[in-house]
This record gives sequence, structure tokens and C-alpha cells, in this order.
Amino acid sequence: MALKRDEDLGGGKPPTAPGGTAGPTGPTTALPQVGPERTTQQPLPPKPPLDLLAELTNTPPPPQTPLRTAVRRVKIWTPLVLLLVIVFAVVQNFRPLPTPTLVLTAEDSYTFEGGKPEIPWPAKGQAALDVDGIGTFGSSGEQKPVPIASVAKVMTAYLILRDHPLKSGADGPTIDVDQTAEKQSSAGDESTVNVTAGDKISQREALEAILIASANNVARLVARWDAGSEKAFVEKMNEAAKDLGMTDTTYTDPSGLNNTTVSTAVDQVKLAKAAMEQPAFREVAAMMEYIDYKGVKHGNWNRLVGHNNVVGIKTGTTTSALGNLSFAAKKDVDGETRRIIGAVVRQPEGGADNTILAGALSAGDQLIRAAQGALESATILKKGTVVGYADDGLGGRTPVAVTEDVKAVGWAGLSVKLTFAGDELPHTAKAGTKVGTLTVGDGSNGAVKVPVALQEDLVEPGFTDKLTRIT
Repeated sequence: MALKRDEDLGGGKPPTAPGGTAGPTGPTTALPQVGPERTTQQPLPPKPPLDLLAELTNTPPPPQTPLRTAVRRVKIWTPLVLLLVIVFAVVQNFRPLPTPTLVLTAEDSYTFEGGKPEIPWPAKGQAALDVDGIGTFGSSGEQKPVPIASVAKVMTAYLILRDHPLKSGADGPTIDVDQTAEKQSSAGDESTVNVTAGDKISQREALEAILIASANNVARLVARWDAGSEKAFVEKMNEAAKDLGMTDTTYTDPSGLNNTTVSTAVDQVKLAKAAMEQPAFREVAAMMEYIDYKGVKHGNWNRLVGHNNVVGIKTGTTTSALGNLSFAAKKDVDGETRRIIGAVVRQPEGGADNTILAGALSAGDQLIRAAQGALESATILKKGTVVGYADDGLGGRTPVAVTEDVKAVGWAGLSVKLTFAGDELPHTAKAGTKVGTLTVGDGSNGAVKVPVALQEDLVEPGFTDKLTRIT
């Protein structure tokens, strides 16, 4: 049986409209493609380098294994780590070096052999006894504030010289004598010096009147000259006492006549030490007498001055305050002069003429002689002894040694401190370079001070020390 074609079954092309145009029911003719083919497919991620290499060389990539992964990571991180190490080393090498410091390795104290000396402390009142720059023998009596009479003038003289310094031997500026000072010259119940209003006296003579003749009227005159009024000067006195650590002292007048001006023996020793540092004060306090501008001679009330190496300082007596004395004396020990400073307050009648002044002078004299007899010298370190090291801050230590014998002055049973005071240390220096000072004592003017020097060359820390530093 013969098969019919699709056209015969009506499945052929639709009839063509007149003019060759397809009828409305015919299929739409496809438009030609213009430009690249559009697609909504997302781009593929880039292939790993090994896969790309495999495509180019037509070699399949090696299979991933833990070993190959580790090797690949080592190849990637090793250069980075090496770079960081190099940067770290450069930074460590050029960082500023720490400042070298001195460290004491010797014993930080020395105790003199033997038992403590017997000090003849007064039976009544108060007393205190020190050796400037070395230490203290101690004190006696209850250290409570009591009237000190004219010993208060030590503070007056100290303040005048502190605020108006005088060179050794200089007279200083002149002070106009006012009417008040002249009027007070004739006060019969006080110690005074005759001055006339309108006259002029030098600053040095004013100090001589205060410390030697114990002139109350001149003490008040210099207070007005310095501060404008006695009240303002008293305020300065109390401020200075506070600065010196005189915690049990109160001043209410520049002369000490008032019983409300009170202090202790221990506090007066603190003041005496400070006052004796002033050259003009030492010169005046050590005078046995002076002649005023009117030609009148005045003897020093402190009759100990000029005997047994006593060089000052000031007496003070009233019937209510009793006998008081602030004193200074010298003692040569092994070629070095040591200054003994002490005070006795509220001493009763005694001494050669059984007066309160003689009682104070006698008590002071006994303390001075006891201190002079107790002082001795001892060599505690020989020249060249290593006493410490210079620490460069990175583990390097260069020994330092004393450049001469270290001798201490003291008395049996006394312990003295040894301390280092370093100079500004360089990072490099030759052996023998002075790098500091070893001090034996309390560090004040009378302390023993010996230079210390490098025993070996001080060198800069090495590269390894710089590299491994933490700080």
C-alpha cells in the first residue's frame, strides 16, 4: 500500500497570501544573530595554578597529599618569615641603648668595733649631740618644746644670711638705725647694744651684735629691715623651721625674749648644722669679742668660744627659760677636720659660778669633750677594691673600684652607710675613667667621699645582646 506524504494530509505549508505574503496564521521567521551570544551562565572560578599548568603542558596535576600541601606552605611562608627576621634584627640593632647604671656590691654599711662610748648627758633638761656628716650620739631628756631664750637669734641670723648672703670677710649693705631700735637700747631688763636713730650699721656688725652681744634691739631691727615688720619676719622664721624639719619649734619673736618661742635640743641641732654652712655665720660665731661702731667692746656670752676648738654658736638665758646653749666644736681626725654640733636646753644653775649660764656652758663643755674623745678613724676599703659594677642594661657588667683608701670617721658601735652616686655614664669608656662617688656617712658636707673608676674598659653591648634584648 502506498503511503501519502504529509502534504497530502494537509500538513504541508499554508497557502500563500496573494502577493507572496504568508497568512497571519503562519510561523514567525527567526531573526539573524547580531553581536556575541548572550548567556545567563555565571563565570567559572579561576583554576589553581597547577591545573592551568597541567592544561598548558597537557600533564594532569599531581594529586593533593599532606606532604605536598606542607611543602607548598613552606615555600610560601619561608620568605616572609626570613624578611620579618631581618627587619627585627635591624630594628633591635639600631634601638637606643639603655643608660648604664652603677650597682653597689660592697657592704652598704660599716660598724666600728667596740662598745658605744659613755656620753655625760646632763641630769636635767634636754640635750642632743651630733657629728656633722657622720651621725648622732643621740639625745637626752624628753624632747618637748620649751622656751629657748636668745638661742632663737640663731634662726634670726640664719635667715638674714640666707636671704642676704655675705662673702667671707665682707661687711655687706648698711642698715639704717630707726627710732625703735634706739629706744630699746635702754631696756634695762634685756641684753642690748647702744645704737642711735639715723646712724648706719653694716650687716656684719648687726650679726655680731646678735650673736656675740645678744642684742635684742638689733635682732628686732634686722627683722624689720629684712621683712618690713617683726610679724612678717616671724612668719619667715616659722617657714624656715618647717623647711629644716624642726617639727617641735615655734617662733613668736626674733629675739627669743618671749616664752612662747619654744623648741627642743634636737631641733636646734638641725638649725645649727644649716647655719654653720654659711661662711659669714661661722666667722662671726667664732669671735670672742667685737667692737661696735661707737668703739664699745662686747664680749661673747659663750665663754667656751676660743677654747678647746669651740667655734660657736649661741647662748640664751632667762629666769623662765633657764640656761640654753647651741654649740659647735672641731676635732681633727686623721688629717680631716670634723665638726661637732650640739645643744642643751633648760639647764639649771651649775658650773663654776653656779648660774644658769654657767650650768649650760658646763653641760655643753662636757658633751664636746666626750665627742672629741670618742672620734676615731678606720680604713674600711683599700685602694683598688672592687665595690660594684657598671651595668649596661643588657647583661654586661664592668667592675668599678675605689681609687684610694676609704677611711671612715666615727666612734665605737657606730654604723655608717655606704652609698653610690653615679656620674652620667657613657656607653664606652677606658679603664680608669671616673664613673661615680662612694660616700661614707649621711651624705652631708662632712661625709667621706671617694671617687670610683672603671677597673676594665666599658664596651658597648654586642650584636647578640642587642638582638635578644627585651626592654
